[in-house]
Order: sequence, then C-alpha cells, then structure tokens
Amino acid sequence: MDMKTAVQTVLREKYVEFNGRARRSEFWWFILFVVIVSAILSLIDTALFEGVLQDIGPLSAIFSLITIIPSIAVTARRLHDIGRSGWWQLLFLIPLIGFIVIVYWAAQKGTDGPNEYGPDPLATGA
Repeated sequence: MDMKTAVQTVLREKYVEFNGRARRSEFWWFILFVVIVSAILSLIDTALFEGVLQDIGPLSAIFSLITIIPSIAVTARRLHDIGRSGWWQLLFLIPLIGFIVIVYWAAQKGTDGPNEYGPDPLATGA
C-alpha cells in the first residue's frame, strides 16, 4: 500500500471505522501524511499569522480537527491487527511512556490469519 492509497482508505473509506484491522503500511503512511501536512501548515500559519495569533494557527487547527477522528480510528484498527483493543490508546495519556508503547505495538507484525477483530488484511488483499 502506498501513501495515496493509505490516505484515501483512512479519510474516505474508513473515516470513522473503528472495527476491523489495519495493516502496518496503512497506519504508517497515514501518520507520515499527517505529520508532513501538519508541518507545512504550521510553517504557513507562522508566515501568515506571526504576531497575530499566539497559539496554534487556524490552518493547523482545522487540519487537526479534520484528522483527529480518522487518526484514532486507524490506530484502533492497527492495535486490532496485533490482537489488542483500541482502548489501549488511552496509554497516550501517560507522557512519553504511553507514546513509546503505542509506537512499539504499531510497528509489530499483525497476527497471522483471522483474530477476534476480523480477517487478516494481508491475506484478504484489502
């Protein structure tokens, strides 16, 4: 799966889909897309609104609002692929440790074959 396909899958097909499984490529390409676009929008916000707004710029804020639910959904599906509940995302509330644990889990290979969250996304060609 390439970046374009991953972004289309997450933003169009599975925008609020918390069920099922997400392969590693879908998750990581989407996260890379969000990071790159956020960085670009932050630069634009700084150039356009420097001195006017103190906190997050309006473009970054709008993008964050658009991508927050799909980001949570794709992370839940990624955790499902390794046999964990999406609720494990609550680890993000623990500074640094939670982030490290989630990144470690997201980088792991998914379980082979179907698990309690659905069929293997690699086996089905999804």
